Amino acid sequence: MAAQTQVDVGGILRPQGRPDFSTALQPHRGMLGTRAAAHLLRRAGFGGTPDQIARYASMPAPDAVAALLDVPSADSVSPPSELDDASYTSAMGDSLDRAMMRRKRRRAGQAAIAALQVWWLNRMLTASPLQEKMTLYFHGHFTSRATPLFPTITYNQNALFRKYALGNLRDLTRDVSKDAAMLIYLNGNQNVAAHPNENYARELMELFTLGVDHYTEQDVRESARAWTGWRVVNRTDTVSFDASLHDSGSKTFLGRTGNFNGDDVVDIIFAQPQCARFFAASLLNWFVYNDPEPQLVDSVAALLRRHDYELVPVVSAILNSGVFYSPRAYRALVKSPVEFLIGTYNTLGLKQVDDTALPALQQMGQRLLFPPNVAGWPGGQNWLTSGTMIARQNFLTRLLGTQTLADSSWLHGLPLQSASASRVLAQTILQGDVAPASLFELESYLGGAGNAALASLSVENYGQRVSGAVYLAMATPAYQLN
Repeated sequence: MAAQTQVDVGGILRPQGRPDFSTALQPHRGMLGTRAAAHLLRRAGFGGTPDQIARYASMPAPDAVAALLDVPSADSVSPPSELDDASYTSAMGDSLDRAMMRRKRRRAGQAAIAALQVWWLNRMLTASPLQEKMTLYFHGHFTSRATPLFPTITYNQNALFRKYALGNLRDLTRDVSKDAAMLIYLNGNQNVAAHPNENYARELMELFTLGVDHYTEQDVRESARAWTGWRVVNRTDTVSFDASLHDSGSKTFLGRTGNFNGDDVVDIIFAQPQCARFFAASLLNWFVYNDPEPQLVDSVAALLRRHDYELVPVVSAILNSGVFYSPRAYRALVKSPVEFLIGTYNTLGLKQVDDTALPALQQMGQRLLFPPNVAGWPGGQNWLTSGTMIARQNFLTRLLGTQTLADSSWLHGLPLQSASASRVLAQTILQGDVAPASLFELESYLGGAGNAALASLSVENYGQRVSGAVYLAMATPAYQLN
């Protein structure tokens, strides 16, 4: 990126002026170093432990990105065992009372959904970070909500997103269009030739692939006809196609005419240049910064078309690029509640998330598997309100207890001198991205300001003081940013 004038906003440098887009996607050169490594792990995952950051800091960007792109097969992932207890058949029991059966199924399904949420949070913490980050991305992009009566369907969609985490966008769009959770959520299960339902056909173009103003109402109607005939078989949590319910007549869609089915609709959409621009803007908003410039969007769109919508080369190019490591991108995104929570566990070096995380996430504004509507979570500055900031602080207060300190090995080695301890905390938690006033507050707290003098930390007050200092560091503006 071209040199730009820098201004300090809340302790974070922000560029002024126009970047040089001719070099924006050229590879970043040299070893990453601590700040760039932490930046990469936050964006391509959920932050790193101090040891992980140190390991990636000694790598050049291509090696670090290649390591993150080396994801395991999604076929090796096992679902949480609670899903077996909530399957349609096992939850039916022997009762003939349909209301009782339905209540039993719902209770079992709600427990299974909660178990699935905790299971996924632990995968974010311990499994392949980029694979889970992209699974979360698709969960917010191809939005649907959990179905407690059929929790296996919800897991199957989560598994589908994991399968395509770094796969082909066109193939994923075909498959998610026929996914049971999506068919239920957007009424595809009710879409038949005699009475076409337009819900999915509209959102497929408006929210998932093209954006507003890039299709007509006639395109919506013709696409809906093409998607008729898909049914969800509740007893087996599967999907089937009923040809007798499909409209096999000729259709005209986005300027092309033929006896199209749903797969044909997806192929026609992905042949539109706007589709590549739409996904390019979405990926840049996810990985780099909000409101990416049209020239940058066009460059990534060209990559998508060149690689036939395969994600590995495109994501690799983004994560290796100069624009990704530019001042404009650094800590430019607000952490979602999930990123904030898992990032905090990673920063502290904690190994496991329990179910107390679920109410904390909901209070912070993000209930996994239950996005607010088909547009997903609005994100960005919407994550930070007076209420959600209090919820973040309450989460930190609950987490930073005696057991947390016992489980966080690096905090055991904190220097006893308050000045040294504050510098270690600022570097480990914030990579030095702390305003002088905040660093002074941190050192003053560790030094006993307003309390009994603490020229050095003692055994008696060590846990309390360290917990309070970590809280102060994690409550800074910089820590809320990715």
